[in-house]
Amino acid sequence: MAEFQLIMPKMGESIAEATIIKWVKNEGDAIAADETVLEIATDKVDSEVPSPKAGVLVKKLYKDGDVVAVNMPIAIMEIGGTASPAPSAPAAPVVEPVKQAVQQIENTINQASSAVNTSTAGANKFYSPLVLNIAREENVSMAELETIAGSGNEGRVTKRDILNYVASRSGGSIPVAPTPTIPVPASVPQPVVEVKAPAPQPTVSAPKPVTSIGSGNEIIEMDRMRKLIADHMVMSKHTSPHVTSFVEADVTNMVLWREKNKKAFEKREGEKITFTPLFIECVARAIKDFPMINCSVDGTNIIKKKNINIGMAAALPSGNLIVPVIKNADTLNLIGITKQVNDLANRARANQLKPDDIQGGTFTLTNVGGFGNVMGTPIINQPQVAIMATGVVKKKPAVLETEFGDVIAIRHMMFLSLSYDHRVVDGSLGGSFLRRVADYMEQWDVNRES
Repeated sequence: MAEFQLIMPKMGESIAEATIIKWVKNEGDAIAADETVLEIATDKVDSEVPSPKAGVLVKKLYKDGDVVAVNMPIAIMEIGGTASPAPSAPAAPVVEPVKQAVQQIENTINQASSAVNTSTAGANKFYSPLVLNIAREENVSMAELETIAGSGNEGRVTKRDILNYVASRSGGSIPVAPTPTIPVPASVPQPVVEVKAPAPQPTVSAPKPVTSIGSGNEIIEMDRMRKLIADHMVMSKHTSPHVTSFVEADVTNMVLWREKNKKAFEKREGEKITFTPLFIECVARAIKDFPMINCSVDGTNIIKKKNINIGMAAALPSGNLIVPVIKNADTLNLIGITKQVNDLANRARANQLKPDDIQGGTFTLTNVGGFGNVMGTPIINQPQVAIMATGVVKKKPAVLETEFGDVIAIRHMMFLSLSYDHRVVDGSLGGSFLRRVADYMEQWDVNRES
């Protein structure tokens, strides 16, 4: 019988690890091809891991709750085997080669773990690739890393632990290293000049706010997704200097066009058309005009994205938000965008999104108007550099310029807000892009075909 390693799948370009939620299969169970073996969770979405081949689960290499790096073996399977019977007799000699193979795999895993684990001598902590990457970006030394109390399994330092440490450390001033002595060349008979830097200031950690709990208060523990969202929001604010610009758009033509076409559209396509596909079409057109909005940042490098993949914030049954992505939105017509928007929104509400549905976004659109809000200041969905919010559409008096002079008319008005990463997007680019989106909305052809 051949042996096969079940690998922790890579769930997206920005995901380096996943947590095992639950093993669906036990050691000795027969597994069919494409049958679920375990359930995992990332900071993006929960997912099931199927077996690509039929066989028997010989050994689990990790337990429930363990955090495993992507592309690492998580289980050993015997391909083409059958389920193990109850152990009524001593194991047959054929099991010995399997044990040896399992031992070899465990040795390989231990070697791989020690390659990622850069603990100092005498320490035996494991740090995930994600934690090590954050430590490297934030200039956290290994000596500092080892002082962080971990809240994970067996005291492991999690992403949340190191982000909290970085946030508290940033509250104090950064010590200035003394400048080395600069000697003058021997040919010039001058004394040695020594430049002294200011004395280092002690680092002061920002105190955590103390919350008083009264007798009638209810304590509600965050669920796993809310904790991940909280970490992601704090990380985004810590990473990007946020700036928000606003414009007001006259979307009367959009409102009139939708009212005129929505019944015929639903009858012909079997899909209801909301304002979201219309907004996405305008955003995609504006991104083509201003492609530097469609970027991400990697250190000191700006990555200009070729594809225009627009994420749309959607509500989950739990009340949390998730951002499924319309891929290549600029290549789709309005019917195609509508079908994708409705499909992703329906599957989000039913908790049926797949990992690929939320990967690869290059720009995000969120609709605060759905809650009756006039405008909002959204937080950037890292590693993107911009996110746009649409407010509620309201009838308002507006001044219109006509050939007979200015008149006041009742128009459908809406505020748009754009939060952008000021490291990459300056006010000129951010403001011009947002104005262009509003222009496309205002110029919507009320007579266009649906």
